Amino acid sequence: MIQPHGGTLVNKELPKFEKERILAEVAEFEKISVKPETLKVIKNISFGVFSPLEGFMNENDYHYVLEHMYLENNVAWSIPITLDVSEEEIKDISADDKIILTNDSGTPIALMKIESIYDYNKKEYSDKVYGTLDKNHPGVYNVFKYKEKFIGGEIFLINEPKPVFLDLYLKPIETRVLFKQKGWDRVVAFQTRNPPHLGHEYVQKAGLTYVDGLFINPVIGKKKVGDFLDEVIIKSYQALIKEYYPKDRVVLSTFETEMRYAGPKEAIFHAITRKNFGCDHIIIGRDHAGVGDYYGPYDAHKIFDLFPDLGIEPIKFRSFSKCNKCNSIVNDKICPHPPEMQRFFAGREIRAALQSGKAPSPEVMRPEIAEVILKYEHPFVS
Repeated sequence: MIQPHGGTLVNKELPKFEKERILAEVAEFEKISVKPETLKVIKNISFGVFSPLEGFMNENDYHYVLEHMYLENNVAWSIPITLDVSEEEIKDISADDKIILTNDSGTPIALMKIESIYDYNKKEYSDKVYGTLDKNHPGVYNVFKYKEKFIGGEIFLINEPKPVFLDLYLKPIETRVLFKQKGWDRVVAFQTRNPPHLGHEYVQKAGLTYVDGLFINPVIGKKKVGDFLDEVIIKSYQALIKEYYPKDRVVLSTFETEMRYAGPKEAIFHAITRKNFGCDHIIIGRDHAGVGDYYGPYDAHKIFDLFPDLGIEPIKFRSFSKCNKCNSIVNDKICPHPPEMQRFFAGREIRAALQSGKAPSPEVMRPEIAEVILKYEHPFVS
């Protein structure tokens, strides 16, 4: 099985006696309350999803990632993992201090050893990560809402935040054991933030043809208005797997993180995290993790050429469609027929049909999937 990114699967969960000691002294620490999406970051760092990171990025790593898409130790990493704080929150905190990160109800979540407190430029962050300063881009919009400073340093988990879907939540150590139990030496990951249409099913099964198992790993977390609700995505995939997939070849598990909509750089980030789960391949489709027209349709394919040492191999799919002449789902490598004979899988059209309370054509989406979605009065983020 593929090695974790950086060579070691990180585990930052404190032993029980250490947790008890810190909790007994918790009143002595300065505390910072973090937002729900940051709790997911803490959990992903703590259980190795973000290996080799052991905490929020210090100033050096932050700038290395912005400039080079590598950490200071020369390990590939494409998106900063940072903790923003206000001047008020850190007025009594200095580098080398230890603080407690809490949830919004004050429950201690993690101990953090402050390594650096630093300024950053929101325009530089947006330009280097998202390639635009347009605040209509959801990622840029979020950056400009960040607080004044970043703090970096190692974290140690005290209380694990509760999973959103407990029965579908697996840590990297658990997926790696599960894949071995199933006899899977080669595993392909599929990243998604949508319910499946027949095009998704086609690329998943095409990828599965060449490996031992398929890891369907939908993003569960903050998304932009108009995206599908997490529960809708999960229920849709459960229906698809039940009816159309061999049970011993597929694992459905959640990836608790926010969508950043960073296009090609997020494609690399998604590949690294799935590598840590134990996958040696990842399906990369057209405009992976993109939004609007900010990225070229195949920029997420091209960026992998810059990372020959990434370890996990992308399976790149260009356009796919239902060809009336071939009478099957095809891609542009295997079908010779012109565009007028193709029915492409357009997300906008699928959403428009569902928003009007109608099922998309069975040539686009399985009726079982449409039925699941249409049971929800409001299946979209609002």
